[in-house]
Amino acid sequence: MEEVNDIAFRILCKKAGAGITYTGMIHPQDKREINLEDKPVLQLFCTTTKNIKEFMKKYNSKVSGWDFNLGCPAKTARKHGFGVFLHHDLKSIEEILQTIRQNTKKFFSIKLRKSKYTKEIIKIAEKYCDAICIHPRTQQQGYSGIIDLEFAEKIKKQTKLPIIYSGNVVSESGGPHSGDKKNVEKFLKTFDYVMIGRRAIGNPNIFSKFSGNKKNFTFKDYLKLAEKYKLPFRQIKFQAMQFTKNQRNAKEIRLEIFKIKTLKKLKEFTYNVFS
Repeated sequence: MEEVNDIAFRILCKKAGAGITYTGMIHPQDKREINLEDKPVLQLFCTTTKNIKEFMKKYNSKVSGWDFNLGCPAKTARKHGFGVFLHHDLKSIEEILQTIRQNTKKFFSIKLRKSKYTKEIIKIAEKYCDAICIHPRTQQQGYSGIIDLEFAEKIKKQTKLPIIYSGNVVSESGGPHSGDKKNVEKFLKTFDYVMIGRRAIGNPNIFSKFSGNKKNFTFKDYLKLAEKYKLPFRQIKFQAMQFTKNQRNAKEIRLEIFKIKTLKKLKEFTYNVFS
């Protein structure tokens, strides 16, 4: 969700009914300015404690909380040893969690995947974290394959910390933009909270289905916010592609968007596409 979770999209998700939004993964040595006007949970990734204290001092007052990602299964994560590929290094994990906890009194969660180290990591997290987000797929499965719900249920029984459940929260039976309220209610009988990630891409209205919000947000709403926060054209164009997913002739629309070179042309083209 690194590219998806810009400030404009996060705001739409909050307006639609999301209780908490997270930034994409951000490294504590990243020198770029981050717009956190919407006060999201800031999601960190790293392999050492270097610059965490300085980074958190800069942004702690601007966020609603912090998260440390130990779930990313991407090739980049493998190459640099972060996300799920840090699971084996329990010493470094504890040093990082301790450092984050020492530099904030705000909400602090950790995001985990299924691995042979997960239960050991949770024991460490209980010393420092306020909640655990669990995605019960392995690194090899990525974002597909059968979820191990039994594994997640065992984690829930293992710890007293609140569990945020992630993974097939929204049923696949109704398509990528379905909002299966019964499915969410089922998970909430076992877990404390649910996280919706990839199913929300291009569709912030998925949160409306669970919050009772009747307003329908479109790419036009995103575009207004993107212009307000001066997001770069490439980011706006990327999001335009995502918002086509629930449109007729989505493939053809994306091909046309791909050809567009200016924001003015993009606005002209999408005016009639996104109702």
